[in-house]
Amino acid sequence: MKANVYGLNGEVVEEIELPAAFSEEFRPDIIRKAVHAIQSHRRQPYGPNPLAGTNYAAENWGPGHGYARVPRWKIGSRAVKVPQAVGGRRAHPPKVQKKWEEKINRKEMRKALRSALAATVNAEIVRQRNHVFEGDLPKIVVDDFEGIKRTKEVVDVLKALGVYQDVERAKERKRVRAGKGKMRGRRYKMKKSVLIVIGNDSDVLKAAKNLPGVDVVAARNLNVELLAPGGHAGRLVVYTKSAINYLGEWL
Repeated sequence: MKANVYGLNGEVVEEIELPAAFSEEFRPDIIRKAVHAIQSHRRQPYGPNPLAGTNYAAENWGPGHGYARVPRWKIGSRAVKVPQAVGGRRAHPPKVQKKWEEKINRKEMRKALRSALAATVNAEIVRQRNHVFEGDLPKIVVDDFEGIKRTKEVVDVLKALGVYQDVERAKERKRVRAGKGKMRGRRYKMKKSVLIVIGNDSDVLKAAKNLPGVDVVAARNLNVELLAPGGHAGRLVVYTKSAINYLGEWL
């Protein structure tokens, strides 16, 4: 599969052959499984205090009192400890020992990554994620892009490539989160926009990180969740030429 390489001004400078990974079969089921496996490793174990609902000085009165034979508080007649009592322990509480991590085969994860890469060059799949762009896919830019140090220059390149409208879309869709998460340091939600994949860590990592919905990642750190947020493949991606070369050797 052939693809154009664009300069910083948006003009085609050369044509290259895409690696075989970009021709992988589209498998949304494997992609979704891989994303869930990645997300499961961030899940925090939770559970109550082991003594919750049982830390009472209590005894059973026994028969002959006209009361149910359950443990009762020594300084009153209130039932304690048992699950059916107000303030008693929970019958089946969540356990911190539970393992939330989902396992996935190494070959399956690698296939999911190749499939997610292939989805990024399919314009129909990308548009199904409501991304806005002009021209053909994929968007590959020369390696000079990695040396950009100012956000304004990054915006100019994205405009020249015809993908900056998607950044504006993400900015307009920013909203307040529904629920108590707004009180816990995650008040706002924003749509995912352009993913920028570069060959190596460089200045553009800092230059582009403040753009709404934009993520920047080195090719060696690329994973399925970045290419398919929420398990839905087809993210709008801008690659540098060196990133394409690295992915061809890696996958």
